[in-house]
Amino acid sequence: MNWAAVDLNLLRVFDAMMLELNTTRAGDRIGLSQPAVSAAIGRLRHITGDALFVREGNRMVPTARAQQLADPIRTALRQIEDALATVAGFDPATATHVFRILGSDYFSTLLMPPLADAICRTAPGITLQMLDHPSASVAPLLSDGTVDMAVDSRIETPDWVRGHVLYESFIVTVARADDAAIARAGVPPGARLPAALFCELPQVLMSMDGGRTGTIDRALAAQGLRRRVALTVPHFHAVALAVAEAGILGSLPVHFANRVAPLLGLAIYRPPIEPPRLDVMLYWHRRHDADAAHAWLRNRIIDAMSIDLCADSVTAVPG
Repeated sequence: MNWAAVDLNLLRVFDAMMLELNTTRAGDRIGLSQPAVSAAIGRLRHITGDALFVREGNRMVPTARAQQLADPIRTALRQIEDALATVAGFDPATATHVFRILGSDYFSTLLMPPLADAICRTAPGITLQMLDHPSASVAPLLSDGTVDMAVDSRIETPDWVRGHVLYESFIVTVARADDAAIARAGVPPGARLPAALFCELPQVLMSMDGGRTGTIDRALAAQGLRRRVALTVPHFHAVALAVAEAGILGSLPVHFANRVAPLLGLAIYRPPIEPPRLDVMLYWHRRHDADAAHAWLRNRIIDAMSIDLCADSVTAVPG
């Protein structure tokens, strides 16, 4: 291999291709056009004497040689980035960074609107991308640089993952503001639903894997009760829409419920069993501790998530 012919930009293209396995998305990641990415891969193929990526259907698959090169190249690039970050200044007004944040639709709804408002006003050249992956992906995606930071509930993480508590959350129950059964029972918005009524009404549950039980079900079972889950969906937005259109009960994190209830004509209630309180965390890799750009965005996220996030606030929509 002729290493004298390799420059840093070629390695950045290779690293982006290993992460995306698509020339267009790889280009978007590092600010190059698709033809420029293809040309760079062509140069790397000539230098290494290996195809590096071969087409398999609609995606590119790395060869064995590419897989051998991936970790050493990524490690080298991260070390270079870390070295430059400790001495480079950061001016939000002129910066052109692309930041990737891991989080579910719940966090897209709560975080991205206020964060986008702050970023567009103070740092117009910065691009934000939010990716949706399960909690188990937080550490691997922070490690390999696929994302810059993650917003999730408190989870077990390696010691190289930094964490900051953004706020405390808990689950509430939502129903249409004109729900007839709840009205007949005389339960006002903001009050606790009786367990018998809660179990009688059909419900929609947010479940990534289709499971039909949550933490409240164990507490209900201890009282000899069982709720009726009629529908499971993988996103909280879908829960809220199902409640609004199908007239069933749903469970949502309190701050998410406060955000969407006025838009969909929903009323918010406390569930019959006191739900556990969970810390919502901002996570990042400790290699970014001294990165001025990264620290700036972390502070903007902390500011954005501190807006109207009183953990005991249950906003009721009049029935």
